[in-house]
Amino acid sequence: MSTTTTPTGWSSPPVIWGLVGISTVLLTYGFWDGITDMLGRWSSMEEYGYAYFLPFISAYLIWQRRDRLIEVEFTPSWFGVAVLLVAGFLFFLGEIATTFTLVQYALVLSVLGFAYALMGWQAFKLVAGPLFLLFFIVPLPTFIYNSLSGKLQLISSELGVEVIRWFGISVFLEGNVIDLGDYKLQVVEACNGLRYLFPLVSLAFLAAYLYRVEFWKRVVVFLSSIPITILMNSFRIGVIGVLVENWGQEQADGFLHYFEGWIIFMACFFILLLEMALLARVGGTRRRFSAVFGLEFPKALPIGIEYRTRPVTAVHYGILASVVLIGLSSVYIQTQQEIQPERQAFSEFPLQVGEWKGSDRRLEEIYLDSLKLDDYLIGDYINPVGSRVNFYVAYYASQQAGSAAHSPRSCIPGGGWKIEEVTQVDIPGLEMNGQPLQANRLVIKRGEFKQLVYYWFQQRGRVMTNEWLVKWYLFFDGLTKRRTDGALVRLTTSIGVGEEWADGDKRLVDFSGKVVPLLDQYIPD
Repeated sequence: MSTTTTPTGWSSPPVIWGLVGISTVLLTYGFWDGITDMLGRWSSMEEYGYAYFLPFISAYLIWQRRDRLIEVEFTPSWFGVAVLLVAGFLFFLGEIATTFTLVQYALVLSVLGFAYALMGWQAFKLVAGPLFLLFFIVPLPTFIYNSLSGKLQLISSELGVEVIRWFGISVFLEGNVIDLGDYKLQVVEACNGLRYLFPLVSLAFLAAYLYRVEFWKRVVVFLSSIPITILMNSFRIGVIGVLVENWGQEQADGFLHYFEGWIIFMACFFILLLEMALLARVGGTRRRFSAVFGLEFPKALPIGIEYRTRPVTAVHYGILASVVLIGLSSVYIQTQQEIQPERQAFSEFPLQVGEWKGSDRRLEEIYLDSLKLDDYLIGDYINPVGSRVNFYVAYYASQQAGSAAHSPRSCIPGGGWKIEEVTQVDIPGLEMNGQPLQANRLVIKRGEFKQLVYYWFQQRGRVMTNEWLVKWYLFFDGLTKRRTDGALVRLTTSIGVGEEWADGDKRLVDFSGKVVPLLDQYIPD
């Protein structure tokens, strides 16, 4: 006499589904500013256009494993609750320190913590890959992006020149400008390769997840996407140089330029697939590529399956409390009344400072919309011998998330300038709180033009040169003083023909000595 075993599975009661719904609403509300900023970056920067698809891909990959999730008993974990609390702290820190990137990473971390707390390790590892894919939707911080962009422009330029030389063409490279004699090609930000690198790295992570081989092979596939992109982008620049040399400047513009980019991206993807096919044959077991790569479709659920209800535990209430805490943190930040001290407007700042005579300038609306400042001063000051210093101060009455002083190290590369050297210098004769006033000193070049830049952050009685220290004190003073006001002070001078860098230093030091003592009325201590 034979017996048959009735197939069983697990289902979640309405209480747990209600917890998921409430948590989704609260997290969306709490992280709303970070979400809208992220969507804005996706729409305005081609490098992140791929990110729109990743949440849907992640959801689909989780849906694919629904048959296995039904079979697994969830073991709610306090560790996941702890991750949720850490995410909440990072969210609070990011909001106070005006760092949307931190808020956005906190959002992804909160999703991971929520899933781990709800499922426990055995079930979480079934969906870990798709959830970790969400980290690729977060745009890089601006200063990291600009630094990476500048370095990749130079690397791509150098390798691209080597490609051009393979074809016997005489070429000269100065910075990121490729000189072909009759034509000059500037490897601008759009040619840095990041619009290929970001989506290809995300694609490589997804491919590694779907690649059913040894772990080390998956790591190799993921990491190899970086050199593949850099080399292929350099090859593209080299090919453009060859085309321009033989058929004219139009080969580097318009539709053809973008079509070449699309071909290069597809070539990168093909190389990645070829690499995976070769790696599948490396090692003890040689397998066909089709046997180790592809989607796993869910099995049909057995007929007559009996469901057991997952129990509600104390961990579920811990999850709810953590999510509510994040929501309350958002409410607290939005309702917190900041102290904004009185100050004079920069419209009253003198145009005659010692022997330096200034001319007032205004920023275009497009820049004001981007900078989100509350008051500013920008003008060119000239001394009797004709030396010129550009003086710029950006003041923010509040530097909550979305509006904060922009570091020149992030903005300068956007104008095509290359930062050659970054140091800190003490400005003789000037002190702040008993300490010498220290400034960041940037040596920048664009082709044959050279400039020297001094800048510092003057905020709530402190002068700082370190951007991370600025973020810390924004958080600290926001909590202890209810103040996040502050300013960026920047001085720029051009280095003329026959001048040394020391001549620029002398000019900026002299101007600083005249103008800095006047700033106390306009930048509150």
